[in-house]
Amino acid sequence: MAQTPRPLIAGNWKMNGLRADGLALVGALVDGLRSSPPACEGLVCPPAPLLFAVRDALGTGTIALGAQDCPPRPNGAFTGDVAAPMLADAGC
Repeated sequence: MAQTPRPLIAGNWKMNGLRADGLALVGALVDGLRSSPPACEGLVCPPAPLLFAVRDALGTGTIALGAQDCPPRPNGAFTGDVAAPMLADAGC
């Protein structure tokens, strides 16, 4: 019998906040979920410059890491784009 998929709650903070802001937000989420496991999947998608810091702050908990943007190209000379293999390497 197929399992019913759990709902997904995802959030990103667009082009807002600095490293300290992102780490504070993720820290509050991780702390809040420690005492009360969610009935859904969680995903945060920080701006690209914060991916590694947020990944490290998330650890191996219940919140997944994603990206805000991923072009349909695997690589190339596309200024500002972050390719899927690069995002996977960052832990997304």
